[in-house]
Amino acid sequence: MLFSHSTRNRLAEQVRRLFGGMPSRVQVAALPWRERAGQIEIMLITSRDTGRWVLPKGWPEGREELFESAAREAAEEAGISGVMSRVSEGSYFYGKVLSSGMARRCEVRVFPMEVRETAADWPESHERRREWFSAARAATLVREPDLGEIIADFGQRRHKNAA
Repeated sequence: MLFSHSTRNRLAEQVRRLFGGMPSRVQVAALPWRERAGQIEIMLITSRDTGRWVLPKGWPEGREELFESAAREAAEEAGISGVMSRVSEGSYFYGKVLSSGMARRCEVRVFPMEVRETAADWPESHERRREWFSAARAATLVREPDLGEIIADFGQRRHKNAA
């Protein structure tokens, strides 16, 4: 039986926890999307450190709901707002190197956002680029295979609903 990369990663996380591994820290990400000419497009932004393509993501703050945190990150990092899903599209894992130099395993929960407004200037506009891609292309540009699967699956499902 073949499992998707994200399924294998979730199973590995469960086994890691079973044998005493520390719980993953939770981050949130917005999956910004729009429909253009019957096609689903995904907005990616560049990371501040390496310039690779990523989703707007970060840490939940205070008593925010996770989807609210994802919306805040989208506004801060990409200058976008819109209709945010309250339901996660999925999650992926990665190793984040903290400012102390320690690596910490993070689980990022991804919340779709239908983009309605795009600001010309935003808090991190001088630190990041943003660009729209087809869902299939966006899935190949991100580094994390699990995230690529989430983006590709989302694009296929939304395209079917739009048609």
